[in-house]
Amino acid sequence: MRIGVMVGPERGDSARKAGRMLADVEWAESAGMDTVWVPQVPGDFDALLAVALMGTRTTRIELGTAVVPLQPQHPVALARQALSAQAATGGRLALGVGPSHHWIVRDMLGLPYERPAAFTRDYLDVLDAALRGPGPVDVENGTFTVHNPLEIGPVAPLPVLVAALGPVMLKLAGERADGTVLWLADERAVGEHVAPRITKAAAEAGRQAPRIVAGVPVCLCLPSEVDDARARANRILGEAEISPNYQRLLDHGDARDVGDLCAAGDERAIAERFRRFADAGVTDLSVRLLPIGDGRDELVASKRRTREMIAALAQEFR
Repeated sequence: MRIGVMVGPERGDSARKAGRMLADVEWAESAGMDTVWVPQVPGDFDALLAVALMGTRTTRIELGTAVVPLQPQHPVALARQALSAQAATGGRLALGVGPSHHWIVRDMLGLPYERPAAFTRDYLDVLDAALRGPGPVDVENGTFTVHNPLEIGPVAPLPVLVAALGPVMLKLAGERADGTVLWLADERAVGEHVAPRITKAAAEAGRQAPRIVAGVPVCLCLPSEVDDARARANRILGEAEISPNYQRLLDHGDARDVGDLCAAGDERAIAERFRRFADAGVTDLSVRLLPIGDGRDELVASKRRTREMIAALAQEFR
């Protein structure tokens, strides 16, 4: 199991955020992490632009988006942006995309959110054709009529991962993509729901075994502080649970909220939790660092301890 770290979801001053993200990705590469995953958070930095910027400060580490919503931009525009970012990173982009959620697409952006799986399938028809460039993109399906020249192509294999939570989307991700990116999926949900479905679909489509990227909050702390860590996870990360898509995913596992998903405790407890994710079929763990403490200094120290421990585990699990 490869271990990566999320960079970018923390709130803060926009004028300083780019510098903090660059410092974090430089640490991740120097610490031997496998991947940096950049979430596309509503109202925050553009994930693919951040990836391109990170590529200027790194040479080895994979840089992934987790995930770019499909509805706000045309698939040719997304392909052009992804191919540009992939070239800027020397071929190290992993493009995570997904149909997002009704509370983002419909309620925030005012766009239709109907039949998201069918929309994703039609979108992938165009995106796949564009990512195979250079050459003309000629696709006509139920959603798109595209006849567009494209003069750029991938500089290296470009994996596309589709966020998939339910059976229909998992089947689509297995058939059409290189894997999936998850949030709020615990070990049981991965082992009994996600991995069997996406792996079966990939095999039946003649594709390689898919990557399964699981996002997990992690906090290195004393056993007596575990409840505080889980409460903090629920306080700062719990808003996504309002989505029916996530509620249905939680029903497939034992976790009832993001606090239950959080891997918190000492080094041994966190390593054991990581092993359970690996045993369930997770190929890539995307760690959301969750510091705890009173005041900035304690939070910074907690983050530093947690990420040093994560870097050591990355070597162990590789």
